[in-house]
Amino acid sequence: MNLEKYLSVTPEIQEAVARGKPVVALESTILSHGMPFPENVEFAHKVEEIVRGEGAIPATTAIIGGKLKVGLTPEELDIMCKGEGVGKVSRRDVATYLVTGQTGATTVATTMLIASLAGVKIFATGGIGGVHRNGQYTMDISADLQEFANTPVAVVTAGAKQILDIGRTLEYLETYGVPVLGFQTDEFPAFYCKSSGYKLDYNCKNEEEVARIMKTKWDLGLKGGVVIGNPIPDEYALDFKEMESVIDEAIRMADEKGIRGKNITPFLLATIKDMTKGVSFASNLQLAYNNARVASRIAVEYSKLD
Repeated sequence: MNLEKYLSVTPEIQEAVARGKPVVALESTILSHGMPFPENVEFAHKVEEIVRGEGAIPATTAIIGGKLKVGLTPEELDIMCKGEGVGKVSRRDVATYLVTGQTGATTVATTMLIASLAGVKIFATGGIGGVHRNGQYTMDISADLQEFANTPVAVVTAGAKQILDIGRTLEYLETYGVPVLGFQTDEFPAFYCKSSGYKLDYNCKNEEEVARIMKTKWDLGLKGGVVIGNPIPDEYALDFKEMESVIDEAIRMADEKGIRGKNITPFLLATIKDMTKGVSFASNLQLAYNNARVASRIAVEYSKLD
């Protein structure tokens, strides 16, 4: 498969992958569709600084100028943060964006796809997509879940976004054989909140153990990725019951406005931010920083095994 026509990897990341050095993939949807400008610029640079500070190399992904970008220049990061004419791209949209030359921000699914093509094995995000509430009727299920089932990238996440049906999301992942590991937690985290009420089968005690599980899975030829649930730090965690009432109201507002599909998550997150007077946004920043930190440490451990 000739990928040179489509894939643009910075020389630093190319060399790191070739030499087995730790690299951490980062998405761009959180920049273009998850945060306002210019706060997202500061966030983008800080996340990359955190990754480097832990001894890994950041690989922020995007689709720009007909290329799948792995690693962005400061100018390209600025394009993604300003978000002007930047679409939200999942797997189904990739080929269309490459052919038309549109600029696209990568979701969890697309970031996993691009990372895998570039040989990057670990990715830090905020919260994963999943089965939406009432998904058993609407069939609104994130493409992220199929990506976990098929693409060999490990994802460090503060759990599924609390706006989702977390129980059904975990059932879906189990059906498709996706390991869901807790990182120093017995429960799957719920994004803004440390606990969701859903117990996990395995609590990894440290980054090295996570890395060994990743390597063992892929050594055995088992397809797909790994989900690593990393709870938000205590000092930034929000109350689960309070957030449930806020989310219920935000979902009611989305229903009234007829908001569906890929537009619903940005709408809900922005509405929740307004309803919590910015507290949820601050938590969102901190959980993303924490995930980048843990993913980088796992990447360092994985590079020792590989």
